[in-house]
Amino acid sequence: MANRVLHSLGSGLNQARTRVRTQGLAVFSSRGLAASNHRHGEDSWFKSLFVRKVDPRKDAHSNLIAKKETSNLYKIQFHNVKPECLGAYNKICEDVLPSIHADKHYPCELVGTWNTWYGEQDQAVHLWRYDGGYPALTEVMSKLRQNKEFMEYRNERGKMLLSRKNQLLLEFSFWNEPVPRKGPNIYELRSYQLRPGTMIEWGNYWARAIGYRQGNSEAVGGFFSQIGQLYMVHHLWAYKDLQSREDTRNAAWQQEGWDECVYYTVPLIQHMESRIMIPMKSSPLQ
Repeated sequence: MANRVLHSLGSGLNQARTRVRTQGLAVFSSRGLAASNHRHGEDSWFKSLFVRKVDPRKDAHSNLIAKKETSNLYKIQFHNVKPECLGAYNKICEDVLPSIHADKHYPCELVGTWNTWYGEQDQAVHLWRYDGGYPALTEVMSKLRQNKEFMEYRNERGKMLLSRKNQLLLEFSFWNEPVPRKGPNIYELRSYQLRPGTMIEWGNYWARAIGYRQGNSEAVGGFFSQIGQLYMVHHLWAYKDLQSREDTRNAAWQQEGWDECVYYTVPLIQHMESRIMIPMKSSPLQ
């Protein structure tokens, strides 16, 4: 009887030892696999720091969304004028800028010139077009340095300004090219600072969305920056007055698809600004 009990206890201990060894191996194996996976995960994460994800497009983004049929380059200028000098500033602009626009000696055109009405106050905005791209811009700048009247204007202008900024722009392929128009109109310049790398997405959505905003011929031009503050987009609109602007913008929401454009483009924006502008007397866009 005692022998049978001892034998039974011995067998139970042996089975228990076997289970412990088996479980221990399983735990060790599991822990080893987990540690191996963890090290592999760390290696993968570390290696990912040095992996460059290549954009499959084989052309500059500007070539994909800019107009192909023209070689136009645009320059937009923002001049912040001393409040007491705004009248004199407008006068010298109206005396000098139209003569450059009309002179065939210069391969450039004054598209529009405005004072900001709502937005940053005591500000002038000028938009120039250079027919022939960067070579035309270089030619104009070189010739203007030899233009005595322009250099005098520039010196006088400098005394009236608090600050100035410019950008070189290309026009989106799907927007109208800005052409002179009769007034009276007010103009809205909507400027968007996009997240870097999102210009193609912006262009894809707006290529479809622009069709919703052509009903009243309010779309004047659409541009994106090449030099200056980058990933900047400027949309230029014309309205008869502020109420017309409100009615036109509300009407767009009644068109199927406009809400989708807004939904998908808003996340691409880092900052946006709206200026309501009044044309100067010398502006081709009235």
